[in-house]
Amino acid sequence: MANFSNITKSASVLAHIGALITVTAWGVSFVSTKVLLENGLGPAEIYIYRFILAYLMILIACHKRLWANSFRDELLFMTCGLCAGSIYFIAENMALEYTFVTNVSLLVTTSPLITTLLMWMIYKNEKPGKGTIIGSIIAFTGVACVIFNSSFVVKMNPLGDILSILAALSWSIYSLVLKKLNALYSVMFISRKTFFYGVLTALPFMFFQPEICNPSVLLMPEVWGNLLFLGAFASMLAYILWAQSVKHLGAIKASNYMYISPIITLIASIAFLGEKLSIVGGLGCALILGGMWLGEYLERKKVQTRNTH
Repeated sequence: MANFSNITKSASVLAHIGALITVTAWGVSFVSTKVLLENGLGPAEIYIYRFILAYLMILIACHKRLWANSFRDELLFMTCGLCAGSIYFIAENMALEYTFVTNVSLLVTTSPLITTLLMWMIYKNEKPGKGTIIGSIIAFTGVACVIFNSSFVVKMNPLGDILSILAALSWSIYSLVLKKLNALYSVMFISRKTFFYGVLTALPFMFFQPEICNPSVLLMPEVWGNLLFLGAFASMLAYILWAQSVKHLGAIKASNYMYISPIITLIASIAFLGEKLSIVGGLGCALILGGMWLGEYLERKKVQTRNTH
């Protein structure tokens, strides 16, 4: 019994580490994407290139099985590809054309709150405690501070803001579907299917892109280097680790790690793009980390008190 407890604890620790590595990769990915955009690649192109690369790499290690157990499960995998791939990224990129970056960043990071709410409504045993709710609110306040690190300009634009919320909602739906699939399939198989349907459902959007970048651009070191990072780390490795984290921590705990992503983006922007850290940005980082710690502490204390009685 003690050995089983130790194994479970070790798996939980590894899941926390995996979630942290994942959001770190996603945080840096914003900087890589910006570099690729500056070199002439379109948003849809970047997304398709990174997911094709991730799919081909994971296919090498996971290729024996082709289809899911049932047509219903195959549709669930397609949902993962749509929600964690094409809808999420394309809605987010389109939102940037209609509203400010600050609006998009803030609204997209509502995903953990939406996930908590959906889990509360659908799975009665996943009802969030007061500690989780309090910690999430503090962390979300910190996200707002980090996003407004260099600008306090906020302007409501219905279309852009609706698209941002759509992106957040799509990721929350992915987290819920992932919880269901994790009980039946390996994380490698889930990730491979997600990449496949992510690319398949995004291809039609290429027809709406005004201009396709010259393939010769892909030979530039800063272009293929950033694409390699986005495909190998921010996509393949990150999605595998994320699926593993959701499996062991649950959708709510894992999703809360997404609050850290703006901190990583801020640090990467300072290091690679020369941006400055303001007092508001520093306060935001402290609130995010403090909110996550407080939520975890209050929930752990509640479990200990319940076990004592």
